[in-house]
Amino acid sequence: MNSVPIRVVGLSGSLRKASYNSAALRAAQALAPEGMVIETAAIGDLPHYDDNLWVAGSPPEVQRLRAQLAAADAILFVTPEYNYSIPGVLKNAIDWASRPPEQPFNDKPVAIMGASGGLLGTARAQYQLRQMLVFLNAHPINKPEVMIGHAGQKFDEAGNLTDEQTKQFIRDLLQSLAAWTRRLRAPPAPRR
Repeated sequence: MNSVPIRVVGLSGSLRKASYNSAALRAAQALAPEGMVIETAAIGDLPHYDDNLWVAGSPPEVQRLRAQLAAADAILFVTPEYNYSIPGVLKNAIDWASRPPEQPFNDKPVAIMGASGGLLGTARAQYQLRQMLVFLNAHPINKPEVMIGHAGQKFDEAGNLTDEQTKQFIRDLLQSLAAWTRRLRAPPAPRR
């Protein structure tokens, strides 16, 4: 077992107080494998992206988010699906954080999951997020995919994840993220 800890920053794309996605992020924190710590990044206080604000000097909330992402070894996105896509608040955070120079998504391992009341459990939003990650030169893991459908049946009224199969999916995702992060950290093999 690798003894170097893995620091993950988790972003929930929902601001709703009783959000299933924020609850799923809390569940991921509790289910993280040994040696992995998941902290959350606040995105609800970011102003709407405005290049005039960026040129004038990025707001402190943006500086905080960029610093958190830059210091992380990996990123965990937990996104709802609105109108077949990611929510505006998450897109806003990505737009702010991705500004040059040294945008913090570059070369980062990424995991994605999401929860919704519908059957597909954020599948379309996750695929759109993957398209953005190509441009950002981030490295999302491919499997397992965690798309929590019918979320109202998998969380209790206090926001605790109660579904054992979903817990295992999240554990598997985080194990995969840990292995992917270690693999990307490893020095390249010598060429023969």
